[in-house]
Amino acid sequence: MTKTLLITGGCGFIGANFVHRILRQYPDYRVINLDKLTYAGNPANLADIADDERYRFVHGDIADVATVEPLVAEADCIINFAAESHVDRSILGSADFLHTNVNGTYVLLDAARRHGIERFHHISTDEVYGSIAEGHWDESFPLEPRNPYAATKASAELLVRAFHLSHGIPTVVTRASNNIGPYQYPEKRVPLYVTNAIDDKPLPVYGDGLQVRDHLYVDDHCSAIDLVLHKGTIGEVYNVGGQNDVTGIDVAHAILRQLGKPEALIQFVEDRSGHDLRYALDSSKIKALGWTPLVGVDEAMERTIQWYVDHQDWWRAIRDRDDYKAYYERQYGDRLK
Repeated sequence: MTKTLLITGGCGFIGANFVHRILRQYPDYRVINLDKLTYAGNPANLADIADDERYRFVHGDIADVATVEPLVAEADCIINFAAESHVDRSILGSADFLHTNVNGTYVLLDAARRHGIERFHHISTDEVYGSIAEGHWDESFPLEPRNPYAATKASAELLVRAFHLSHGIPTVVTRASNNIGPYQYPEKRVPLYVTNAIDDKPLPVYGDGLQVRDHLYVDDHCSAIDLVLHKGTIGEVYNVGGQNDVTGIDVAHAILRQLGKPEALIQFVEDRSGHDLRYALDSSKIKALGWTPLVGVDEAMERTIQWYVDHQDWWRAIRDRDDYKAYYERQYGDRLK
């Protein structure tokens, strides 16, 4: 069956990987990719499918009604990846996060209400839960975000729920753990450590490095989104965890080992304000649909590191930009010696 998917933020890390999956898995599907191309949106992520007749790129803002309205009118389903997503940037300044993550989600939902969208799939994050010392969150846990990024994602989720209950929009939400894999912007921890290590630069490890994150390989995340998009129950939320718990210091050690670099490159720096100690998802609900992560943490790290080794032109073009250099200096200039 032919479907048109409006994928927002499709030039970003997870969105680009999902666009590739959809066009590979569903020959009859068409994709409209709406992306504002902020600093982390990179058309090079989709250069290989740019001429595919099933794919169309639209440069625009999800918070712009005039841009969104005609695209939603064409679409059968919306998959909303578009978001400002870096916690450190949200602490430095939150206005862009409110604009895109909250107001942008509202604009999409309101257009979906008017045009009878078949399904609205909102991509969220485990960070909406806050921090958990032990055990795992299931989908019934309260949302207790602890940084501005997570707060805007939680706010967006509440809008999605409200539009489902008030207007009957057929929504689903997935909350995923930390993704790693190809095309991740190099300000995030794993690509930051990999690219710094390649260039023999210090790896800035926050605090004692013992914060625990569940690392989900991006292909596993995309398969989960695919499944929930097609088979998830309307109105439900699904956790998507990789069961790959690892600390920040362990990530640094793994990267240095694979690259054959000295551990002296590790430099402990002042911790992030309000840094969450541990995230851990119970993914039983989505597993009952038939999903399971296929890539373990060791393989996920190996694949990710090797991708950045093999695609240095991609990330060096980003790191050589003035905006990236300015951010890096602002974030780490006083922390790194």
